[in-house]
Amino acid sequence: VQLVESGGGLVQAGGSLRLSCAASGSTFSIKAMGWYRQAPGKQRELVAAITSGGDSTNYADSVKGRFTISRDNAKNTMYLQMNSLKPEDTAVYYCNARIQLGWGPDAWGQGTLVTVSS
Repeated sequence: VQLVESGGGLVQAGGSLRLSCAASGSTFSIKAMGWYRQAPGKQRELVAAITSGGDSTNYADSVKGRFTISRDNAKNTMYLQMNSLKPEDTAVYYCNARIQLGWGPDAWGQGTLVTVSS
């Protein structure tokens, strides 16, 4: 499975961005998917995750009520709608796909930079 993120950029505090993650390859082997982020000098952290059918989601406390994760399995694409952005949301955002046992390692995208100015 290969993952390609897009949609990052520079936005002012209070603004919005939508990230996309396009999956290709053996997409049938994907279980859950998620968005992670890593700010300078900090560890990578889970932002949001979604099950294969999109029926269950979970969010980091820091983004609850502001971010929404979704996926369109027909397009093999996952999204992260980010509203009310804060400077502390500045980070490189990574897409992750959990792969079913026996179908290879979990997949990561290359990352997309989100910068929120105050």
